[in-house]
Amino acid sequence: MKKILIAEDSSTMRSLLISTIGSLDGYEIVEAASGYDALRYLPREKVDLIITDINMPDINGLELINYIRNNPNYRDIPLFIISTERSEKDMEKGLALGANEYLTKPFDPVRLQELIHKYIG
Repeated sequence: MKKILIAEDSSTMRSLLISTIGSLDGYEIVEAASGYDALRYLPREKVDLIITDINMPDINGLELINYIRNNPNYRDIPLFIISTERSEKDMEKGLALGANEYLTKPFDPVRLQELIHKYIG
C-alpha cells in the first residue's frame, strides 16, 4: 500500500480528497489538520505522496513545502498543492518552492487520480 499524507485544515475538503483517493485501490490515507500536524507525522511513518493546502493555521502549506524540500529525509517525496489561491503568482511560488503539481479548488477528481498514478503508481 502506498501512503498519502493530506495536510488540509478543512474537514470537508479532507473528506472530498479521501473519497477521491479512496476510490482507487492500493492507497492508505493519513490526515493532518495543519502543517504542524503534518510535520509531526513525517518522522513517524514513511509517506509516498503529500497533498497540502496553502492556507492553514500554525504552519502554512508554503512553509511545509519549504521544510520538506530542505530536509534530505523528505525532499524526494512528490508533493501536490491543492488551494483556492489561483493567481499565476501563487502557482509560480508553490512550484518554485518545490511542489510537483498545483491544482486549484474546486479540483478535478479525475485529474488528481491521474496525477497520483503518474507520481506513485
